[in-house]
Amino acid sequence: MSEQESAQVIKFYAAREAIHPREISGRFTRLRWLCLILTQIVFYGFPWLTWNDRQAVLFDLVNRKFYIFGLVLWPQDFIYLAVLLIICAYGLFLVTAVAGRVWCGFACPQTVYTEIFLWIERKLEGPRSARIALDRAPWSVNKLARRGTKHLVWIALGLWTGFTFVGFFTPIHTLGAEIFNHSLGPWETWWILFYSFATYGNAGWMREQVCKYMCPYARFQSSMFDKDSLLITYDVERGEPRGAMRKGEKASGNGDCIDCSLCVQVCPTGIDIRKGLQYECIGCASCIDACNSVMDKVGFPRGLVRYATDNGMKNRWTDQQMIKRALRPRVLIYTAILGLIILAFFTSLALRKPVKMDVIRDRGSMGRIVEDDRVENVYRLQIMNTSERAQRFTISASGLPSLALNTPAEVTLAPTETRAVPLRLRVDHGVGQPGSNKIIITLKSDDAQLDEKAVFFVPR
Repeated sequence: MSEQESAQVIKFYAAREAIHPREISGRFTRLRWLCLILTQIVFYGFPWLTWNDRQAVLFDLVNRKFYIFGLVLWPQDFIYLAVLLIICAYGLFLVTAVAGRVWCGFACPQTVYTEIFLWIERKLEGPRSARIALDRAPWSVNKLARRGTKHLVWIALGLWTGFTFVGFFTPIHTLGAEIFNHSLGPWETWWILFYSFATYGNAGWMREQVCKYMCPYARFQSSMFDKDSLLITYDVERGEPRGAMRKGEKASGNGDCIDCSLCVQVCPTGIDIRKGLQYECIGCASCIDACNSVMDKVGFPRGLVRYATDNGMKNRWTDQQMIKRALRPRVLIYTAILGLIILAFFTSLALRKPVKMDVIRDRGSMGRIVEDDRVENVYRLQIMNTSERAQRFTISASGLPSLALNTPAEVTLAPTETRAVPLRLRVDHGVGQPGSNKIIITLKSDDAQLDEKAVFFVPR
């Protein structure tokens, strides 16, 4: 082995090069900012909305109640949460099969908060060239002031984000009062600081590294693509060979790409879309807006970088042909299935009864003889009023002759109250066969009627 070969160092990890995306305007940029604004209105605004004198959206883990506007969900309603997660996952996979990583580029929280933090950075440190120059400049009072102010604003936004996040689980007015009175509990403190740190670290420092190395979606997304998926694509046939324009005209034999590298400068993950589809691409379409703006300036047709399919590029299809092919029968069938699942989900919610009841036998006494030789069984009814208004319930039982209640037949529950109600049932001597007898316990209100099967035990 030569001396030069023995001194060779192999690096398994390349040091990160800071990426300073250039600001760009265009149709997709405006659409991305619209999605950003809408998602943040939902996130920051919903905890402050009120509904029936309580927080409109609240996941009250302590009391095991989930409030979503007029809907109250209990632990027994876990199936609805499971179906909702299935709908979200299925919808994400369907959208990915049709149009790639549009979720990542337009609505993913990592992308959204990175864009917000970048906007703050641009306002405080200037455009791309000024930020690069500030990076390379030695530390000075000016650099310290700019960087310090930026990070203070980032930290403040991270803390507000953490406070809002915890406000979905602890009533946000209560949470604010606890912070003001210095009586915040340890778990609320932990989660506010954790979520604040995660927001500050992911959106301020790690940025594209989260999308490239930490997000599993980037790794398996290609398995959901096919040759008819709409992806951000560079038109190689039209753009190559690339070359700079001279005196307003491209050289003979050159393609439409003038090699300005603006598509690279605006990319938040720092890739060159002209090298083809790469897993780092988050589908934000900034390169499309950048390239279209250049094409407008040099007088060339738009669409050198655009949403297109692999089959469409090979066969030189029009946009209408590619869209028609993208909405292929498989996608339409998947969409119909997703629509049916959503319809069944909301239909089930609409028909959901506002009361739940569990019948629990007193296992300490299977059946006993009381006065007048009557047989008595004892139960406990776990009644749950899932509505947000007080309800009066009538309890009755059937299934055996002379079956009667020996406890009050009416019970009133406050809104969203759960109560254990004792129930004693009696039958005359000689009624029913020795052993177990099937009966029905009925709970009735003005809004609903609930029948639960139970067993009445007659001693042998």
